[in-house]
Amino acid sequence: MKLLKLVPDDTNIKFLKWRIPFFAVSILLIAASWALVLTKGLNYGVDFAGGLEVRATFTQSAEAPVGELREKVATLGYGDPVVQRFGEDNQVSIRVRLPDDVSANKEAAQAAANEIVSTLQSDYSDFRLDGNDNVSGKVSGEFRLTALYSLLAAMAAIALYIWIRFEWQFGVGALFALFHDVSLTLGMFALFQMEFSLQIIAAILAIIGYSLNDTIVVYDRIRENLKKFRKMPLPELLDLSVNETLARTVMTSLTLFVALIPLLLFGPASLFGMVAGITLGLFVGTYSSVYMSAPILVWLGVTSDSFVPTETATDKQEKKARGVV
Repeated sequence: MKLLKLVPDDTNIKFLKWRIPFFAVSILLIAASWALVLTKGLNYGVDFAGGLEVRATFTQSAEAPVGELREKVATLGYGDPVVQRFGEDNQVSIRVRLPDDVSANKEAAQAAANEIVSTLQSDYSDFRLDGNDNVSGKVSGEFRLTALYSLLAAMAAIALYIWIRFEWQFGVGALFALFHDVSLTLGMFALFQMEFSLQIIAAILAIIGYSLNDTIVVYDRIRENLKKFRKMPLPELLDLSVNETLARTVMTSLTLFVALIPLLLFGPASLFGMVAGITLGLFVGTYSSVYMSAPILVWLGVTSDSFVPTETATDKQEKKARGVV
């Protein structure tokens, strides 16, 4: 039986021919992503924002009365609440910021939750409480800081690992590709104001892992070809290396995509943000492995002699002793 091949063995796509336009687009996307993060901000979940979150379902309604809920909760004196549909049209998430002294006191926070729930239950007969969470402002700040440290540590460790295994240019290339992937993922969450919680940090770490895996495969083939084809111009060698690993890249991405789509379409609402982040990361990670991590080596000064061992004085003496010029 003939094996199915999505990518022919003899592909010869000139990826580096378009490296400048693609790099320009990527820089613009990174800038736009951070502009969104800095202007619109991230829609932090209770994990990162602190406060109280009440999740509920209106069992006999097709749609939850979001506008009415916002007005009713606001009259309780907890500031402007964030009321959003959560999952189905009749499911909502109600988030309110509590004062630090109230949020830090479990009894006071629970009393606030009970007040919100009892008010809504008395006004809506089909109101069903699905759950509530409380996180103090101090704890949420620690969560944000710890999450940031985990991402930076992961990226730094990856860059150091690739630097040691290959050369410093490869480490810089991998770090730039990871920065590109993380930036675009954060930009998506800022643009659509999807909830940003600890689950999303796990998704970003998964994206970093996938992007690194794909990048190392490409870099390993580049290193092999640098030793094999000493006189080949570097852009042609990079194109050759990417084409040789293209079948593996496509199959890996497609396999993950097939697994993610059912979760994205039919999975629980609580996992939607995480799955959406990983799905976007799958695409941008594949893209960055091809159009970011490989072409940047040209500008970082990688040459055909990059992996040729440096000849020491002892080597020269041995060659003279053997009569080798």
